[in-house]
Amino acid sequence: MKLGYHLGYWQSGPPEGALEAILAAEDLGFDSVWTAEGYGSDALTPLAWWGASTSRVKLGTNIVQMSARTPTAVGMSALTLDHLSGGRFVLGLGVSGPQVVEGWYGQPYPKPLARTRQYVDIVRKVVARSEPVTSDGPFYPLPLDGGTGLGKPLKSTVHPLREEIPIYLAAEGPKNVSLAAEICDGWLPLFFSPKSDAFYRAALEEGFARAGARRTAEDFEVAASVPVIVHEDVETAASFIKPSLALYIGGMGAKEVNFHHDVYARLGYGDVADKVQELYLSGRKQEAAAAIPTSLVEDTALIGPPGKIRDELARWEGTVVTTLLLRGNADTLRQVAPVLS
Repeated sequence: MKLGYHLGYWQSGPPEGALEAILAAEDLGFDSVWTAEGYGSDALTPLAWWGASTSRVKLGTNIVQMSARTPTAVGMSALTLDHLSGGRFVLGLGVSGPQVVEGWYGQPYPKPLARTRQYVDIVRKVVARSEPVTSDGPFYPLPLDGGTGLGKPLKSTVHPLREEIPIYLAAEGPKNVSLAAEICDGWLPLFFSPKSDAFYRAALEEGFARAGARRTAEDFEVAASVPVIVHEDVETAASFIKPSLALYIGGMGAKEVNFHHDVYARLGYGDVADKVQELYLSGRKQEAAAAIPTSLVEDTALIGPPGKIRDELARWEGTVVTTLLLRGNADTLRQVAPVLS
């Protein structure tokens, strides 16, 4: 299983030591480095800025939010970063959730699956540059219906370094995971557990079996974000992760629509997820974190002494996951890499 480094999105400002950690990941033999965006920092600028100091690792977005840019704009960015990186760019896309899509970007959220299908198709047309880009819609009609009536099909002035750039899709629900297997080159799960492997394996197989699917299970990438905390005390290790889980389970999304909450409910933690959400949305964030059992953390993370992590790693190696995406600073990566190798 390959290792990647996930820088994530910024908090109140640029993460301290980001470049040092990225260079450490490359020196340690990591396969890839990834950036993200929420509603603050964007994913593309840090990837280009810090990625310019690397020479080998793949440079990916995990994720670019589709509502933030038109598909042709993302195609332009993909073409540009692929040239600048010498063919190392991986485009990770995701729909985000209705709070961000409609509240931050002012775009409609309904029909995310159909919207994703058309979006990816247009991006691929931009990158391939085989003909002027057109799309019948309904979400991204090209040329635009109405307006001045002067729009015409265009193709990029820039010739691609690669006529196909890998596209991975972030997904948590089974229908979206199946779509990733059908139209993309990889899947980016956020909260994966070996216990859910059969569930997601079936969703992926459904996508691979569809007519025109791009990949098979043998050449499809699954890059999962997995917290890894090496510490002699398991409870202490879990305490570093619980506040973040409380945020995602409890507050990252509306009460009616929170895909992260649903992931843990499917894992058998429905009552816990409901309680965490109730506490978090009422402003009791510390209590929300305290309500998360360590067993829940262990299901989607690797924590504890090195021997325990090595033993549990075997469960992950038997899953659909092909790459573990780690987080932390340079010292964390240097500490964790030998344990996972």
